[in-house]
Amino acid sequence: MIRLSKILLYFTAAFLLAWLLPWFYNFLTTRPNNTPFTLYSCITQNFASIEVHQGNIIRRDESGKTYTDKEFDSILPLFYYRQLMVDGRNPDTLYGKALTPQSVSMQSFIFRHNPSDINKVKPKLYPLLESMSGRVDLEMPDDVFRIDNRIEFIDMATNRVNESKSERFTRSLIDKGFQFPARYVQGNPTVQKEYDEGYMLIDSKGELFHLKQVKGRPHIKHIDLPDSIQPADLFVTEFSDRRSYAFLSDARHQFYVITKPEYALRRLPVDSFDPHSETMLIIADPLNWTVNISSDVTDRYYALDAESHKLVDTLSYPIVEKLGSKIGRWIFPFELTFTSYEDEYVYPRIDDISIRALWLNLILASVYFMWRRKRLRHIAADTAGIIVLGIFLFIPLWVLRR
Repeated sequence: MIRLSKILLYFTAAFLLAWLLPWFYNFLTTRPNNTPFTLYSCITQNFASIEVHQGNIIRRDESGKTYTDKEFDSILPLFYYRQLMVDGRNPDTLYGKALTPQSVSMQSFIFRHNPSDINKVKPKLYPLLESMSGRVDLEMPDDVFRIDNRIEFIDMATNRVNESKSERFTRSLIDKGFQFPARYVQGNPTVQKEYDEGYMLIDSKGELFHLKQVKGRPHIKHIDLPDSIQPADLFVTEFSDRRSYAFLSDARHQFYVITKPEYALRRLPVDSFDPHSETMLIIADPLNWTVNISSDVTDRYYALDAESHKLVDTLSYPIVEKLGSKIGRWIFPFELTFTSYEDEYVYPRIDDISIRALWLNLILASVYFMWRRKRLRHIAADTAGIIVLGIFLFIPLWVLRR
């Protein structure tokens, strides 16, 4: 019984240290990545960036030329359009394209995506807004829908199924070729937008559909995709220019835009993009889109033509591993965490397993063996445990034994 209690005590101590020591070490040593804020300049026709170095703000283009704040506003005239208006320096045309405050605002947008946006459990109840209410402000409906063997609309006040509406939408989906249940449902269920485009659905066969409500009636469109494209993740856009329905990421991590009004699928030339592990930021203006895709190893930038979506320029910043992280890989054989950006579950998980820490583990095991060598029969398991768990088991064996 005493031996079992000791084993439980050492295991608990090692468990806690595997969680707390790497966390505290990372807290002390982690520094933010110094990737500069970067945009494509239609004036210099290359990328321009802002970064802070030793407390000074440095504005430069890809060639290394530096700019003052007003000069930098001028080489990014569409991003700093409001500032140029205040200064009286805003251009009327660029490359033959007429510019007004309204046109710049309408044709500019910012799209952000983080893996945590989709790596989480979502309630499978969706509000379907009215797309043509005739009112300026959108309103949330009184019901929500769910899709299982059919689509059901549930009144939120009474918790009862609206059978007539459910049957009407179910029949319309079946008539368009939809096969239940839905494999994927994505929309923007909020009134904080200018208009509503409903939801993108993937049925049980992997076919793509567009569902929205128009004057209380179902509006459903089956979107034909090439056989080589298997849709995986979708992002309904609802931008002010109303030139697209959604972004689509397929099973091969290719990225597409579904354009209006013909539902044409146009691939964006941004190499691969995995929305479950990479972040994306698109800053668009009437002339160009700047697409930033960030992962653990690199920060990639792509400049695309706003009309044709053809690739204009590329830039990449490698993510340099910090010295503190490198040292940590020689100290800790692994890290025990309970949360992750990849999901919203809380449970123990082992991350960042490092073979490099085996050297320290062997040194600590040797120290422990020499210290306890007089009781050779009783330390074999402890020594083997230190080789595997390293500093996490060595500390409690050293401290608690003493």
